[in-house]
Amino acid sequence: MEALVGGSQTLLCCMDRSQESSLYPRSQETLTCNSRQARWALFFNQFDFVLSYRPGSKNQKPDAFSRQFDPPNMISSPVRIIPPSKIVAPVRWGIESIVRKAQQQETDPGNGPPCRLFVPKAVCSDVLQWGLSSSIACHPGASRTLEFIGRCVWWPKMAEDIRAYVAACSICAQHNDSRSRPQGLLLPLPVPARPWSHISMDFVMGLPPSQGNKVILLVVDRFSKACHLVPLPKLPSAPQTAEIVLQHVFRLHGFPQDVVSDHGPQFASRFWKAFCQLIGTTASLSSGFYPQSNGQTEQTNQEIETTLRCLVSSNPTSWSKHLIWAEFAHNILRHSSTGMSPFECQYGFQPPLFSEQESEVGVPAAQHLVQRCRRVWRKARDALLKTSQLQQQWANRRRRPAPTLRPGQKVWLSSKDLPLKVKSHKLTPKLIGPFKVIRKVNPVFLPVPATQVFAHTSHLPCLMFKAC
Repeated sequence: MEALVGGSQTLLCCMDRSQESSLYPRSQETLTCNSRQARWALFFNQFDFVLSYRPGSKNQKPDAFSRQFDPPNMISSPVRIIPPSKIVAPVRWGIESIVRKAQQQETDPGNGPPCRLFVPKAVCSDVLQWGLSSSIACHPGASRTLEFIGRCVWWPKMAEDIRAYVAACSICAQHNDSRSRPQGLLLPLPVPARPWSHISMDFVMGLPPSQGNKVILLVVDRFSKACHLVPLPKLPSAPQTAEIVLQHVFRLHGFPQDVVSDHGPQFASRFWKAFCQLIGTTASLSSGFYPQSNGQTEQTNQEIETTLRCLVSSNPTSWSKHLIWAEFAHNILRHSSTGMSPFECQYGFQPPLFSEQESEVGVPAAQHLVQRCRRVWRKARDALLKTSQLQQQWANRRRRPAPTLRPGQKVWLSSKDLPLKVKSHKLTPKLIGPFKVIRKVNPVFLPVPATQVFAHTSHLPCLMFKAC
């Protein structure tokens, strides 16, 4: 209505069918109309216009010529948010003036991309530092640094220089997450030739008190995969550990050639090393913060814990009396590595489960027993070698070969498992160092010198090799 009163432009009005009767107000003068229609008729009489009704069935898609557009004078001009009096000058980076000043000594060769500033060789390092370490870049990595710097400047071999500069940046090396595969291919332990010649040991802790026991000593045969579970009231000392394994393991199977264990105080003590040396056994310690080096025992740990959870879920404090059944079940069930049960791998036959099977087993002659045991051991060792090769192939698919290291070469050390004295580990550097390699113990062990609070012998995946 306001447009009719104050305007002189051509208007297009749209109405629905329910208001069709109001399209002809002037014809209502000769007809009977109510008070509302009469008021509308009086209002429309003061204007010169024509209203026409077009049914919806005739409303086809309009063409471009029939469309109505607002006149140009109705388009509002853009309004400045910041008044001109508040604008001092455009923002410029100090690196731009440095580059332009250096261009007085080395001119643009003219063969670069358009609309980009040529950087002379003398100030390339300044541009690299600005593009990587400035507050608007924040060490974004090689590819994004190349894209960021390449927006405004260029110089010959710019991509190579940026990648080399980022690779040598100590801040990027310490704080950025690595997206590459772990370094160092899998180097499995040698496969034993007979049962109980090579064993591994560990403690299962965190159990509720049960008949005065809180800890389980787990001893695993690396050949047959058989295990012994010894309940203990607490973690034993090194002399107590020696007494326990003598009573429960060595008196049954003899002295082993090698014992693999973690870096617990019982196994890292001088007493344990002297004890192993006295009985002709090699004491091998697994890599620190790298449980895969004693993965067989860790896997058996999980299996025993799962078995106990299933047996004592309703009464967790009764796990001690179920421990013999967990050991028995583990030793008579088939193991995936050998394809036979640990019991069969040791003695050459499966223990009978029913009395009717007793005659099938029988008591063989001594010579036949030895032959059968050797035959079973050869079969088990072949299966272990095949399994070890398959595991090595699968593991190396997600790894990459480690570079050759020499004494004196510098490496970065992962801070993931180190006891750093910091308030928050969330923002601590991912890597610390660099440290010099003292010597190469074996293909996967590298000792680094003592630092503030620790001395370390590192496994390859815990190191990062970069030029320092």
